[in-house]
Amino acid sequence: MSEASAPRAADRRELTAAQRNAVAELLRVSPVADELGRRFAQAGHELHLVGGSVRDALLGRLGEDLDFCTDALPDQTLRIVRGWAESIWETGREFGTIGAQRGGLRLEITTFRAEAYDQVTRNPVVTYGTDLTEDLKRRDFTINAMAVSLPEHRFTDPHGGLADLAAKVIRTPASPQESFRDDPLRMLRAARFAAQLRFAVHPDVHAAMTGMAADLDRITAERIRDEFTKLLCGADPVTGLRLLVDTGLADRFLPELTGLKLEIDEHAQHKDVYEHTLTVVSNAVSYEEDGCDFVLRMAALMHDIGKPATKAVGPDGRVSFHHHEVVGARLTKARMKALRYPKDVTAQVTALVALHLRFYGYGRGEWTDSAVRRYVADAGDLLPRLHKLTRSDCTTRNRRKAAQLAADYDALEERIARIAAEEDLARVRPDLDGNAIMELLGVPPGPVVGRAWKHLKDLRLERGPLDRETAEAELLRWARDEGLHD
Repeated sequence: MSEASAPRAADRRELTAAQRNAVAELLRVSPVADELGRRFAQAGHELHLVGGSVRDALLGRLGEDLDFCTDALPDQTLRIVRGWAESIWETGREFGTIGAQRGGLRLEITTFRAEAYDQVTRNPVVTYGTDLTEDLKRRDFTINAMAVSLPEHRFTDPHGGLADLAAKVIRTPASPQESFRDDPLRMLRAARFAAQLRFAVHPDVHAAMTGMAADLDRITAERIRDEFTKLLCGADPVTGLRLLVDTGLADRFLPELTGLKLEIDEHAQHKDVYEHTLTVVSNAVSYEEDGCDFVLRMAALMHDIGKPATKAVGPDGRVSFHHHEVVGARLTKARMKALRYPKDVTAQVTALVALHLRFYGYGRGEWTDSAVRRYVADAGDLLPRLHKLTRSDCTTRNRRKAAQLAADYDALEERIARIAAEEDLARVRPDLDGNAIMELLGVPPGPVVGRAWKHLKDLRLERGPLDRETAEAELLRWARDEGLHD
């Protein structure tokens, strides 16, 4: 390690712990990794564990996916792993990568690269290299530019990645301008790593992100979507989101987030919508039970994006945002479509945004059982997430008001549970099915059956379960009113 990149004295204890983590993690994967290293050595080639795998080993969080680099060309790599790997794939071959599986580990082995980017798209012009140091220099951040040789376990860190890991800072091996000019997606990756690792971005990197934000327009929506999803699912998404806004990156693909920074009128006070939103995201994370729930986090992020378009100041100086949930749902759908999110994910997030205000009509329990049934029916499978989003949305500093809102929602959840136990709300259906409707009305399959079914479902939500005789009588009454039955 060079003197310039040597760790500060205060970081040495952390480095020692990181190195112990790495030894433990490498021992765990060594039976496979070292065996692979010996096969490459016997064939006259180098093999190194590299990049994110070394970083994660130092952090004590190495997974089942391992990245390697080698001076062997793809065809040579294939010859080495054939007969040893349990399976092989060549989907990344044009970029010099051969994939293999062995002992429950997924291995990606990439030929040393000395590539350049065309600086119009992010597509690399692949040029194979012969030198590990050159390969590490082209990588995105110093914490991803370390390597461990196999099977010797020799550590290589030409850019001070270990010191940056200890200092919890994100820095580039080359100048950030050069790095981001080659691949603008790296700016978004910097924010993603800040969110995932709770690291700070070096001031030089922050300045380059700000000055070059417009270069992100060269990147496809799908790649931006994937990085943003990882950011939002990070351990500290708020840090990543602030970086996106502060550097102007959010303006390039999620301008609604920056738009939440409404101008605060001293004569028309309202809470800071931007800060409120970040708090709601943080609250939503605290309600998760088993890892990242992207739908919940995205709904928390987008729930108030309709406010800027609906802001109004009344004669009394009070600020209102009437129907912002309706406008917000529409904007959410459009933005997620532009980012190429799957339709089912978009539909779930959009529905939560549209429903997030419904609870505030509940008050002190004035809702009828019918209103509770409709709340549950409209939420459907999203009801558990709607509970979490609604609770996350309570960010008032007024302790009495916060306690009352929490008590009101407790009461609503208890009421839902009681009615659900009595009526099986999760499976609310009309008391007569389509076959019974057709038999009773003497009609074939078609629109009339659908209209009758909807009427009976509305009746079911309004009055609860009906016995067969009552349901049939109500259907016949509806048919007479519709002129369908004498």
